[in-house]
Amino acid sequence: MRVYFPLVRSRTATLVAAVLALSACAVGPDYRAPTASTPGSFNSLQSGSASRPEATAVNASWWKSFNDPQLDSLIERAIAGNLSLQQAVLRIAGARQQLNQARGAWAPSVNGNARFTRQQLGIKGELESEGVYNRLEQVDNNTDIDLKPALDSLSEPVGLYQGSFDAAWELDLWGKVRRQVEMAGAQQQQSIESRNDALVSLEAEVARAYLQLRGAQAITATLETQIAVAQQTMELTQSQQRNGLAPQTNVENARAQFNLLRAQLPQYQAQIHQAMNGLAVLTGRVPGALDSELSADKAFPALPQVVPVGIPATLARRRPDIRQAEASLHAATANIGVSIAELFPSVSLTGQFGMRNTDASYLDNWSSHFYSFGPSVSIPIFQGGRLVSSVRLARAQQASAALGYRQTVLTALQDVENALVSYRSDQQQVVGLDETVRAQQSAFNLASDSYHQGLSSFIEVLDAQRQLAQARQQAEQARVQTGLDLVALYKALGGGWENYQNVSLPEYAVFGPAETPQ
Repeated sequence: MRVYFPLVRSRTATLVAAVLALSACAVGPDYRAPTASTPGSFNSLQSGSASRPEATAVNASWWKSFNDPQLDSLIERAIAGNLSLQQAVLRIAGARQQLNQARGAWAPSVNGNARFTRQQLGIKGELESEGVYNRLEQVDNNTDIDLKPALDSLSEPVGLYQGSFDAAWELDLWGKVRRQVEMAGAQQQQSIESRNDALVSLEAEVARAYLQLRGAQAITATLETQIAVAQQTMELTQSQQRNGLAPQTNVENARAQFNLLRAQLPQYQAQIHQAMNGLAVLTGRVPGALDSELSADKAFPALPQVVPVGIPATLARRRPDIRQAEASLHAATANIGVSIAELFPSVSLTGQFGMRNTDASYLDNWSSHFYSFGPSVSIPIFQGGRLVSSVRLARAQQASAALGYRQTVLTALQDVENALVSYRSDQQQVVGLDETVRAQQSAFNLASDSYHQGLSSFIEVLDAQRQLAQARQQAEQARVQTGLDLVALYKALGGGWENYQNVSLPEYAVFGPAETPQ
């Protein structure tokens, strides 16, 4: 005895150690974060513009560079109330529960059962078929004991009460559960990055709609100024015609110029209302809810003097779509381990304990207990190539995810480069158009003075006025486009999500769809 028990403990400890060592292993490749191949600097990063991009750290709250408190307020309200963003947050909650489900496979499953059954076993028929009752008659004739009633009682229907607990635990010998948890964690990260991408897009959409609103208001104001000048010219020409100093042709030409400018107003007024409706919906409100707040004309926001764009090497950490592609690669890598683990035997420990009796009052009696326990092994022998094909499919999906990551990085670099080119070229266009406006204003003033002095025709005045109005309108449109280019550049850089990682779930997500607020 002194030798036997230590030997048993030693063998048991060795077996437990072996099981734990196997459980610590995980088949399949371990994930390694990819290294994005990026240049040292952006190719289109050039100076010489009034608002110049520089290779400095990107501001997470990039919209604050416009120095417009109303824009800041709209973006904060959109983050809090946008319904599409809340859907992305709910997808994170769903992915988190999937991760919890995967982790639950590490623990044993225990189920409780209670049942009552009424059984008729048909014992009497079996006894009669075997001639037991005939032999009992011979016994009864030789003794004073009648055994038939005892056998008859056994053949009657009985009620069976049973309460039990079942437990099962599959040992994670090959790391299948570990890889499933790893894959679920990567899929949760995909949902988080999808939310971050939606957040960046939302901020950019709010900024775009706001700049379009202010741009349409600025162009409308410019047109109204030109319309007022054209009206004065028309009234002056009409006065001269009545006094016999100008022909009717001049009056009709002036009226045509006036009506042409006035006909351009409705399209920009429509843009104003559409932009206000868009901002209302982006903030989670009905169209028209922000009209009273936004209808007042306000100057177009000034562009910042310096636009920090960082370096390409940090782009993979800022762009949510690149981070999402990396998480997708991580999930595909873990899935290889899951598919490989299916090729190996699975070992489970199962057990059952309960109480069973035909009388419910005896269920608490220890003599009514029953139990069973032991290991079970399942070995895949023939699956028609399904398991091997699953491994090959998982490897192909990982290779595709790796290529998708590289393509996402290249697309991100292209987006930034294109945005830099557009921003620089449109700034140059604004400078040229501003000079054109100044030249056209001088030409109009000279033509007006010459006409009043009788040195030029009225057609020259109208032509100068038309060119001035066109130049001013083009300059305002180019200024708006430059602002939109800057928003596109900030979006391409991927910043704007870092300070909003704790966006809360919608209130109705706690209660379920049946109680969704109207």
